[in-house]
Amino acid sequence: MMTYDFAVVLKFQHALLLGLWMTIKLTLICVVIGCALGFVVALARTSKNPLLRGVSSVYVEFFRGTPVLIQLFWIFFCLPLLLGVELSNLTSGVIALSLYMGAITSETFRSSLKSVGREQLDACVALGLSPWTRTTSVILPQAVLRAAPTLLSNVVSLFKESALVSAVGMADLMFVGQNISNNTARPVEVLTVVALIYFVIAFPLTRAVTVLEQRILKRLAV
Repeated sequence: MMTYDFAVVLKFQHALLLGLWMTIKLTLICVVIGCALGFVVALARTSKNPLLRGVSSVYVEFFRGTPVLIQLFWIFFCLPLLLGVELSNLTSGVIALSLYMGAITSETFRSSLKSVGREQLDACVALGLSPWTRTTSVILPQAVLRAAPTLLSNVVSLFKESALVSAVGMADLMFVGQNISNNTARPVEVLTVVALIYFVIAFPLTRAVTVLEQRILKRLAV
């Protein structure tokens, strides 16, 4: 009869913490880049220029409609062959997850942009505000406020999807957990602890989405 010893995981807690830090760092980098990209793409999709709308729509549909793992593999294995340059697993992971984050957040921003009243845009024009000032000082703050709950959900999704970078050898939490599991022959204990670490971080964020959404709805209703 097989026995389980979860105490063995304590011997590798430092390695797991380093892997967790890499996962969090990767997630934060991709969130910042992806949200900035997503907002620009959302503006392009609401533009009157058909070329901008077409290109941005193709980008969004492609990255939302294909598996993130395939995107990661293509960027890691194929893109260097096309560009003739070396890409590290970190660079490949950042590119792949940022493009994915940009695609999913663009839809979030596009919905929130539509909720900004047309009269506010007309007021900006009447006041003679430049397009940059109008976008950064009037449209962006309201769009972010309305999109905040969904953006937080996107962050949670990205945090979980980041485990895929272990497939290209990046030393994130999942990669470290797999190595410890293989070396100790204790997959049940190690992978269970890894799963619990992901859960402990992701679950409070998912609960925060509900609380944040309720507060924003109350604020917008005032």
